[in-house]
Amino acid sequence: MLDFIYYPVSWILWVWHNVFTALPGLEPDDGATWALSVVFLVFTLRAILYKPFVKQVRTTRQMQELQPQIKALQKKYSNDRQRQAVELQKLQKEHGFNPLMGCLPVLLQAPVFIGLFHVLRSFNRTGEGFGQLGLSPEQNAQLGNYAFSPEDVQSFLSARLFGAPISAWITQPEASLVAFEPFGGIPSRLDIALVAIPLMIVAGIATHFNSRASVARQSAQAAANPQAAIMNKLALYVFPLGVIVGGPFLPIAILLYWVSNNIWTYAQQHIVFRKIDQEEEAKKQAAIARRSDNAPKPGARPDRTTKKKTASTGTEGTAGTSEVSLEKTGADDASGGAEPSAPPSGSPKNAAGSKRPGGSKNSKRKRR
Repeated sequence: MLDFIYYPVSWILWVWHNVFTALPGLEPDDGATWALSVVFLVFTLRAILYKPFVKQVRTTRQMQELQPQIKALQKKYSNDRQRQAVELQKLQKEHGFNPLMGCLPVLLQAPVFIGLFHVLRSFNRTGEGFGQLGLSPEQNAQLGNYAFSPEDVQSFLSARLFGAPISAWITQPEASLVAFEPFGGIPSRLDIALVAIPLMIVAGIATHFNSRASVARQSAQAAANPQAAIMNKLALYVFPLGVIVGGPFLPIAILLYWVSNNIWTYAQQHIVFRKIDQEEEAKKQAAIARRSDNAPKPGARPDRTTKKKTASTGTEGTAGTSEVSLEKTGADDASGGAEPSAPPSGSPKNAAGSKRPGGSKNSKRKRR
């Protein structure tokens, strides 16, 4: 049903097993060979998911930046859920925000984990229940497993890591443990526990520190959100404890997957966060440089070119009209038939000393 997941996972594991088998000092049946194959299977898959992880980090940061606007829209349209959803979608579209990218790496890792778990369990199909065929040890050893031949299945069942089969788990039923009898004998619970328990503890600690690194990157406003606070506590304490509690039900190879996956995640987080921090710091410095370039230099006069252009444009019509009026006046004065205009009332000719045709009263009295 999920062969499109099982076959790629098994092929990647098969390739790495052949790579490490070719190295000097490692044999096909060695537990170290198979353990390294599982670890590098994880690294290969996580390398493929590197870009989605970077998108996830950027989306998380963008979501924190948009949180005040999202809360404002939720408060504004608290009584209209449909309008609230429309406005939120509009806000996300304006800022190029895609909520799916925030959970895409987790969604892609889930089928990989399921595929690896199924492939590893399918090396031993002597048990009963889901995914098991109830085969005898002889029948199981002669049956291939997706990309692996029957010889590869026998090699995997023979592999021991510090005395424990790499595909065994602490609570494995006795009927399923008999598959190891032709390939080194049936292991004891103690042999399996001595390898599985340290891996469970390391996996739990690694899960805690990964969650701690993610929580430390949250903004104060996001961490103050009640829902975010609950999720942070689950990630910091419940999930790591769940790995330890569920460890007895997981094959040693799956515990190796969990540990190596957390180691990769821890290193990747620091690399990606440092890179994004440097990019944001470079953007801030570029913005500061642009503002300083556009600002006037100390002691320099501000640029008034724009204002001058606006002023000249606005008075152009008035200036033209004045020039036309002056030219017309000069032309009239130059023509011979034009009468001189009357002097203004305040001119010297109209002063009190000017003579009138009739003369003054004092002159008339002297004549008499």
